[in-house]
Amino acid sequence: MIKLPYGMSNYEEIIEEGYLYVDKTQYIEKLEQLSDKRIMYLRPRKFGKTLFTSVLEYYYDIQKKEKFEKLFNNTYIGKNPTELRNSYYILRFNFSGIDTENEQKTIKGFTNEIASSVKLFADRYGMDFYVDFKDEAESILNNLFKAFSLQKENAKIYVIIDEYDHFANELLGFDIDQFKTLVTKNGKVRKWYEILKKGTETVVDRIFITGVAPITLDSLTSGFNIGADISQDVRFNEMMGFTQEEVKWIMNKEEINEKEQNELMPIIKENYDGYMFSKNAKEKIYNSNMTLYFFKEYIRFKRIPEKLIDVNIASDYSKLEKMINLYKGEEKEEIIQKTVIGEGVVSQITQKFNPAMEFTKEDFISILYYLGYLTIKENSILKPELIIPNTVMRSLYAEYFLKIVKEKANLKGIYNKEEEALEEIALKGEIGKTAEILGMYLTNLSNRDYIKFDEKYIKLIFYCIAMNMEIYRVKSEMEVEGEYPDIVLIPKQNKEKIYEIMIEFKYIKKEEYEKYGETIIKEKQEEARKQIEKYSQKEEFKKEKLFRKYTIVAVKEKLYIEEII
Repeated sequence: MIKLPYGMSNYEEIIEEGYLYVDKTQYIEKLEQLSDKRIMYLRPRKFGKTLFTSVLEYYYDIQKKEKFEKLFNNTYIGKNPTELRNSYYILRFNFSGIDTENEQKTIKGFTNEIASSVKLFADRYGMDFYVDFKDEAESILNNLFKAFSLQKENAKIYVIIDEYDHFANELLGFDIDQFKTLVTKNGKVRKWYEILKKGTETVVDRIFITGVAPITLDSLTSGFNIGADISQDVRFNEMMGFTQEEVKWIMNKEEINEKEQNELMPIIKENYDGYMFSKNAKEKIYNSNMTLYFFKEYIRFKRIPEKLIDVNIASDYSKLEKMINLYKGEEKEEIIQKTVIGEGVVSQITQKFNPAMEFTKEDFISILYYLGYLTIKENSILKPELIIPNTVMRSLYAEYFLKIVKEKANLKGIYNKEEEALEEIALKGEIGKTAEILGMYLTNLSNRDYIKFDEKYIKLIFYCIAMNMEIYRVKSEMEVEGEYPDIVLIPKQNKEKIYEIMIEFKYIKKEEYEKYGETIIKEKQEEARKQIEKYSQKEEFKKEKLFRKYTIVAVKEKLYIEEII
């Protein structure tokens, strides 16, 4: 059994301390074969971007020649080295962690990162160069390039920029004016990139940039012409994240037996797989960080983790929700509703955002894609069709949707009720308290909201409430022998103690109820009853001992609940 490098991003540390490394070094060769030397590569959070930049650093660093065999002996690139190995001076920047509380602190944080990285570079390579932390960021970089050209004749620099958009994304979430000041027009960040561009004419030979979204690209392009954004290039679809074969390789290395593998693989696939970053890709990708988290917890406690997403990852995604709010269009909620229940949205993916202009519907859908909430559906033909990749992202997405509805309904302080509802539904198989929460949402929504109401909307709110009950896998219209029950709650663990629940929904419009009264309620209840009785005869549900079935008929905010025995 080999140690898992969960949360680790220093390649040298991983190799020297005997941690597991999933070999991605064949992409070093592929990157070199591109005609472009300045590369942009975007992926959602926690996809192994920082680790990959560390691999590049140790492969190309001129000072690591003597350690090449030790570091790369068991990798593809170690067996197939390129001519450029260990031939560059590595200048690395990481723009995460910059304080964006106000413009002054942001500039100071950005300048400190530049100054610290330049000082580290100068010290590492024995340069006679003084870094004045009070200088402007662009001046520090410009002075370094001048000194380097004089002191390191015929030598070349490889610039690596990790999380290039991190602080910009945070600014966009709460202070777009400050963002424009720093990044657009004559902003400090833009001026710095102008110097970097100038460096490519003299001492900078290659640049590799990672980030999440192309938020600042349009603002920076006139200052720095990026040679190629390869984020959707099919040849690099699997450069970060794990393939299914790599996930199986990890399980074998961790000595997980075949029986356990067969039990674990569907769970890992459902929760962490599903990402495609090119319409032409042949393989879906697993989120590497989340997959490693799962294995770490499983190996440590010898059981499937109760929480299938690390709280730190969840908080990272919640911060990025601010970016979603850049879009003010009325279709926002409709798009979120549609995708949460499993439908796709067809849209071009914006490759350069311009925050100086109003975000369009296409920009909004693209932001969801870049953040990892949506991904390209396989077999998309013309425009990509985008869907939620997996259950973990669906749960985060559902949480965000519920937050929107809570705000619209002005609901506060229902946390205790949610706890009570979970206990009741799991241990007793009763849905009264869960339905009560649903009713609270419906009661507090405005008449304007009811214009768009239908059965699908009611079901969606219930679905999102259930998704927050982390002990359940919530299935919407799960296919069972050609039939599609509205909602099925399947326990993730302890099936012998926790109830499985099936629910069929019906919705009656106010005008229908006013016209037909109690008659239409009985008709809808009978219709739902027949459907659920038919579903429950399927072999999938016959074997369940702890299994209860309900119908819910909604008339505006009033719910009629019936248990089917």
